[in-house]
Amino acid sequence: MPDLLRVRELLTDAGYTVAGVRELLGPVAGGALARDEIVPALRATRGGSPLEALTRLFWLQVPVDAASLKMDALLDAGLVEGAGGELRARLRVEPLESVDGDGHAGYAVSDLKIRPGSGRVPAGDHVVGTGGASANLARLAIHRAVDNVLDVGTGCGVQAVHLAARNPGARITATDVNPRALDLAAMSLALSGEGAPPEFIEGSLLEPVQGRRFDLIVSNPPFVVAPPDGRRFTYRESGLPGDEFCRRLVAAAPAHLNEGGYCQLLANWLHVDGVPWDERLASWTDGCDAWIVQRDVQDPAEYAELWLRDSCEAGTPEYRARYDAWLDHFERQGVTGIGFGWITLRRSESPVVRVEELRHAVEQPVGGYVCDVLDGFASAAEFSTGCGRPLAAAPGLAQEQIGPPGAEDPERIVLRQTGRLRRAADVGTVAAALAGVCDGALPLDPLLAAIAQLTGMAEDEVRAHADTVLPELIADGFFS
Repeated sequence: MPDLLRVRELLTDAGYTVAGVRELLGPVAGGALARDEIVPALRATRGGSPLEALTRLFWLQVPVDAASLKMDALLDAGLVEGAGGELRARLRVEPLESVDGDGHAGYAVSDLKIRPGSGRVPAGDHVVGTGGASANLARLAIHRAVDNVLDVGTGCGVQAVHLAARNPGARITATDVNPRALDLAAMSLALSGEGAPPEFIEGSLLEPVQGRRFDLIVSNPPFVVAPPDGRRFTYRESGLPGDEFCRRLVAAAPAHLNEGGYCQLLANWLHVDGVPWDERLASWTDGCDAWIVQRDVQDPAEYAELWLRDSCEAGTPEYRARYDAWLDHFERQGVTGIGFGWITLRRSESPVVRVEELRHAVEQPVGGYVCDVLDGFASAAEFSTGCGRPLAAAPGLAQEQIGPPGAEDPERIVLRQTGRLRRAADVGTVAAALAGVCDGALPLDPLLAAIAQLTGMAEDEVRAHADTVLPELIADGFFS
């Protein structure tokens, strides 16, 4: 796409990157823009420089003076239209920052953003740009080098751009049911840089890639659980009932992964009256290590409000009827809540499944250590003090002792991770002592014997206690 190569030069020469726009706007205008308030950003971009013009044109979506930019490349690429000496954006072009926050990753081309209060509702085939969900998935995806990647439901191509930037030369395949999304994803990849030409295929779930295997599958799927009748938006709703789309993707993924390959996706799942949500999700998996994490839960009313705002339907004449239809649908299905989180699968001959809730902030990007998390689950499943392998305490552990001032012994000892998943665990004397001395070099047996001697406990008692508590602490990342 020669026209897009010229556009890329225009964007990069102007410094149209996340870092460049952040510096241009400053914290006040940037914070207001995050709340969908553009007035402070308009005030911050009145100087007429190419960066200011591009920010107003593609980010704030307001007309700019045609003389402020070299407009030929933008017009030829179909990104803008000109009239009366002004340029108006036809599409949105957003810079992407690397998930490590240490550089520019590329660009995402999407439909223009429809802001609340505009009186407009997205078209059924509307292609959204970047957002919180796409950023979460980009931070979750493994940082280990991969050669063969599949992006299911690529949308505007955000994940493909990030993965191409982290894996130069990787073969990237992107699928979507929306032909318009595939066209814009192709523009995003072309704008973002050189590399092997991606493959774009129209189709749902894993149907377009039957018989093929990948090192990594990622998906920010159409996971929104909506009533079957009424308006539907391709970017967020699959048309399948409930959370069936996510279940089918999880069930089908193992057959499309190379040995040791990963599948990572965001998902919504239903909390159904009388059915434990964690058991329900665990039943989705087969043939893979699985780490399923619930990050948030909304009640049916909160959930309906969120997605009616997302589609700018709040405040429209149909709002109350649409809201009522969502609540009626959930009530008929016995839905008490809707969970949101991430799912990581790794193809394995001896699968280990962990379903849990983590509501607190964790170290980002998770993709930098997600492989270690799954390794910990597998290691814990095989551990016993008699296996002969040494243990290493995780780096950055902090120990807290809680009790009355001046007391000889603490009432509680808490081990706390200062990084990664930032878990905390109440532990006894044995585990606390091991956290202080395990360095991955010394065998466990003499350490347990020394702890028994220091505490006055029987050695068999110390070993039995260690066998009980250490597997969970290994699985939780306190030891490896």
